[in-house]
Order: sequence, then C-alpha cells, then structure tokens
Amino acid sequence: MAESFDYVVIGSGAAGSVVAARLAEANAGSICVIEAGGDNDKLMVNVPAGFVRNLRKPEMMWQFESVAGENTAGRSVYLPQGKILGGSTSINGLIYNRGQAEDYDYWASLGNNGWGYQDVLPYFRKTETREGVESQYRGATGPLRISDPDQSHDLCNRFINAVSDVSGAPKHNDYNAKSQFGTGYYQRFIHQGKRENAGLRYLKPAMKSGRVNVMNHCLVTKVLFNNGRATGVEVEQDGATRQINCTGEVLLCAGTVNSAALLQRSGVGDGDYLQSLGIEVVNHLPGVGRNFQDHYFVRLAVRLQPGTDSLNSQARGWRLGREIIRWMMGKPSILAWSPSIAYAFMHAETVLRGDDASQVQPDLQFVFSHGSYRPGRVYELDQFPAVTCGFTQQRPYSRGHVRILSADVHERPEVQPNYLMDERDQTIAVNGVKLARRFLQSDQFKTVYTNEEAPGKSVQSDAEILQFARETGNTGYHLVGTCKMSPSSDPMAVVAPDLKLHGMEGIRVIDASVMPAVTSSNTCAAAIMIGEKGADLVLNR
Repeated sequence: MAESFDYVVIGSGAAGSVVAARLAEANAGSICVIEAGGDNDKLMVNVPAGFVRNLRKPEMMWQFESVAGENTAGRSVYLPQGKILGGSTSINGLIYNRGQAEDYDYWASLGNNGWGYQDVLPYFRKTETREGVESQYRGATGPLRISDPDQSHDLCNRFINAVSDVSGAPKHNDYNAKSQFGTGYYQRFIHQGKRENAGLRYLKPAMKSGRVNVMNHCLVTKVLFNNGRATGVEVEQDGATRQINCTGEVLLCAGTVNSAALLQRSGVGDGDYLQSLGIEVVNHLPGVGRNFQDHYFVRLAVRLQPGTDSLNSQARGWRLGREIIRWMMGKPSILAWSPSIAYAFMHAETVLRGDDASQVQPDLQFVFSHGSYRPGRVYELDQFPAVTCGFTQQRPYSRGHVRILSADVHERPEVQPNYLMDERDQTIAVNGVKLARRFLQSDQFKTVYTNEEAPGKSVQSDAEILQFARETGNTGYHLVGTCKMSPSSDPMAVVAPDLKLHGMEGIRVIDASVMPAVTSSNTCAAAIMIGEKGADLVLNR
C-alpha cells in the first residue's frame, strides 16, 4: 500500500526547508519532504570556505550546464545547484542580499497582489536574526543568524575607499535597508565562523518534532494528477519505483531548473512540445520553463607587487595550517571568509559620466576579493599576490528557457540562459568592466598595483571588452523565473499570486522559479522569503 501524507514537499532547499518547518510548527498535518541528495552534516558545508571544494561534487550538486552559444563565445557555462539537505543554502557563496524594494514593487505591478515590498518585508524580517541590529528593516528573532565579517583586510579597505573616491558612494551602509547604493563589507549567512543554512536552522528542528518525514536520496520522477488535481508523486529510491500519495497539497520546491523539468515530465507545459516527446498533456501551460533568468558574472584580476599580503599567500603552506587551527579554536580565520568579501552597488553609466549616482537605482553589483584564481580552474588560487573585482548586472534583459529533452528523469534538461543576448545587457557589461578598472586603477591601489591580468591592457575598445565578457563570464548562480508568478491573463504565467498552479488543484510551486523577474541581488534571501510567505499561503493566513 502506498504511503500517504497531507503535504508532500519536493526539495529541501531555501524554500522547501522553510515551508516544511512552518507547516510543522502550525501542526498542519503529516508532512513528507523528498530530497534527491543526502544529509548536510559535512565539514565542508560548515566551513564557509568549503564552498570552493563542493562545486564539482555530483553527490552534492546538480551538474547542469548551459547550451553553448555565440554570446558565451561558444562555451557551455557550468550551472551547479544544491542537491543536499538545505539545497543551495548548504553550498552557496553565503552572501545575504535581499535586493531593492523596487524589485518587489515591480512584481506587484504585474498583478501579483501581496508581493510588493511592504508585503514581503515582514517575511524577510521573520527569517533573520541580524546580529547587533534591529530596525524597521531588520529582524532580531529569526532562525538564520546574519553577520558582518569578524575581520577586515587592507586590500578590501583599499577597494572600499576606491569605490567611494570614484563614485561618492557612502561606506558601510546597510544595503538591505533603505538604499543599496554604497560600498563596504558583505553581510553573510555565517555565525561564529560557521555556515548558516535553511536545512540546519529550519528543517532539522522540524524533523526533531516528529511531524516531518524526510526521504533522502529519493528522486521524484513525476507528479501524479487525477481530474486536474495533484494526488501524489512517483519516486525512485534504492533502485525501486513507488508512489507516495498526497491528500492535501503537493508543494514543488525543487528549484528553478528541476521544478520546471518535473512539471514538464508530468505533462504540464507547452502541449505541442510535450506531445512531441510522447508525454501525455495534463495541462497546457506554455510558460513552464520560459522566462528563465540568471545574473552573468564577469571578473577582472590585478596582479600586485611581490610580497603584498593577499589571500593567495594566506591560503597555502604553514599560513593555511595556522588558519585552520584558528578556525577550529573559534577565532577569526580565512576559512570563515565568504568568497565575495567587499561590495559596491551603483549605476555604472551615471558614475562613468561623472554624475551623481546616489538618486539612481544601481544596475551593477560589484564583488571584491583580496585573492585571484587561475584561469580555467574552479576557485584555484594564483601563486602570486592579486585581487579580483567582478560584477553582475542587477536586472538583465535577456531571457532563456529550461526544457526537458525526453521523459527520462535521468537525462539532463536543456538549460539556455541566453546570457548577453539583449544588446542592453552587452552595453552594461562593457560599462561594468570600465568602472571596475577605475576602481582598481585608482590612487588607493597605486602603491601595490603591478598590472592587469584580466582582461589585460590590450583589451580597450568596447568590442574587445564585450568579447572578453563573452569569453570569460560565468554564472552568478542566481537561476530564477521558469514558473512565472502572474495572473492568468499573462500567456507566460505558470502560478497565480497564491502560488497555485494555473488550471490545477492541489499543487503549488514555492521556490525561486516563481520570480517574475530576478531580484537585484543574490537570490538566496529572496528564496527563503518566498518559503515563508508560501507557507502562510498554504496555511491560508
């Protein structure tokens, strides 16, 4: 006889962990969480710097890749997503960034009532304990502890001063409060040197309550429907296929790629395309898998004078050993750094013109690290002292898609972000390189600057800069949009503002895939907020 639950939550990531925990807290009924990966109780999860060790581990990461295209110079871009308890919150870059208030007001303007900034702000506050701060913008009692770095570095301070000198940006503002415009050190999902993640802070306490049953290493192959209502799921586990019934709601929290792919395999999506794959159409929703967005990350590197103290030298030999010991003793250590350390948010074109950028919404997010990485290697540090300044475009115009290529759950879906397809994105990428150069070539770095490693002084014209961006850019790991939240009048709509699947009963999508437009930020904080609000929608409150 098939197992049966009131709620089946597919995915234990940023949103799924939150949804399951809040339903359990409300004693809403029996809850089953299905996770394709394993437990997150691993050293390289707890250590913030372990991020760089986990990216290529298939047991912890979905190994997605983009379709190669001319705008990435014929390259495929590696697009890993978390496959572990806590999802990407257990393996991401740890930056806490909500985005601009205008992001959410834009969502509401599309007809998504209840998703404006003032509507979602209480949910952001509910998620966090902002260490040392409570205000109308910041929470003090939430499960996730959000901290500032417990140390600084001369090179990071030089960058912050350079940004302020070049742009007039204020230093060390709370970019998660009234305004993003400014520069300083990033806030992080780190507490006392260890990673904070949704699996640890939301889901595991709920599991201890006895109200949540978690099935690890269990792969959902399809959602089951009967007369327009979700009735359960089919899963693979330990080589066997079985059915899990759901008497209440199936809550799809599998992430931007997997949520769209699972719906398509289940017969929900573009009817003509699904029929061409031999899949029976349950609901013709052509928007499933469309509206796909990601931030495209372009990185510059500058070599410094020999002997300059940088992360490159701190992370090797006896000095690394010392840092490991410091971390184990609970002292400030490079192992407790996030990969991106200092930030800058601003409107590049305005700054490049020399105009006041304080009243213009930032269109670029800059990240700075006092280290650099070998070309073509995954976060392998250079042998010489250097720094890195990268950036992402906050609101890309390019749109892509996710679509399955067969009904086989083990075949990777086609993932096409269409990076830099829109000419406006190309212009902003060029502006980003120009502005990053101004920061790194400012007087603040004069005494340590040697030469520009990437893109290099031979790259000067706009066409050359754009080609550099195409050849070297990477993902921001901020995949969203494939199950667009919008009223049914929108032909690309997949879910309504209550996150119910249009035209279906007993199923909602609650994860980053519902974002109509990507936030002007890293997307982890927003995905957790969606989980909080989604849980309240399920509970009808």
